[in-house]
Amino acid sequence: MKHDPRITPWRDGIAARSLEGVMEAEVYLDPKAMSATAPATAIRAAASADSEQMDQLLFGERFEVLEEEGGWLFGQAARDGYVGFVEAQALAPAGPLPTHRVAAIRTYAFAEPSIKSRAIGPYSINSLVAVEAVEGRLAKVTGAGWITVDHLAPIGQFDDDRAAVAERFLGAPYLWGGRESLGLDCSGLVQQALFACGRACPRDTDQQEELGTAIAAEAFGRGDLVFWKGHVAMGLGEGRIIHANGHHMAVAIEPLAEAVARIGATGSQPTGYRRV
Repeated sequence: MKHDPRITPWRDGIAARSLEGVMEAEVYLDPKAMSATAPATAIRAAASADSEQMDQLLFGERFEVLEEEGGWLFGQAARDGYVGFVEAQALAPAGPLPTHRVAAIRTYAFAEPSIKSRAIGPYSINSLVAVEAVEGRLAKVTGAGWITVDHLAPIGQFDDDRAAVAERFLGAPYLWGGRESLGLDCSGLVQQALFACGRACPRDTDQQEELGTAIAAEAFGRGDLVFWKGHVAMGLGEGRIIHANGHHMAVAIEPLAEAVARIGATGSQPTGYRRV
């Protein structure tokens, strides 16, 4: 059976216990649940800061650790299943389950229950937090500080317009492997927009192209997805799309026809349209 290495917790004969009887390994280990303590931290292809960033963990997201290698931890992100290496200093043993998510595009935590105290962050939309207490307009968040209550939403409360969520990222720089509000790539933008609306979403474009149902190009509209090889954009209606892309090196809005023509000049045509 063929397994996708991006989402299979296995390397060098070591595998997660869940793969016992599914994949051959020399050792099967029980993962250790940890969570991200930095506002955002890279999941890399190898145990090196110079290695490719394939994905990111946002604050509060779980990471199932299998082994350590020179200050790096190998494991699997619980939210989107991506496998790779995370710096050990950016993780801590998993604490209480999250009670809220960051609903603002980004927000700061404060060291004290005062907006005049030291600011920490910023924390991006869809970060997961556990609220311990509330004083006025500020909520005390485990491991972070005091965050504005209005910037949080209870777990289970979601946005209802994925395209509107995507538009909130407008102008954010393009960042390969990114999914934070300060920088992200095309599939990261789609994933964050869907997460904010309570929809599960894998990390990469080829995985996302399996979501929902195929539609005709003529039916493409707001919230729908259009794919090229290695790229994805979301419809805004009226023939427009929003996407994080290397041409603008940012999240940009443009007519779909212009994007199709520009990308087509490189020899790539849309591979499909999907309604999620």
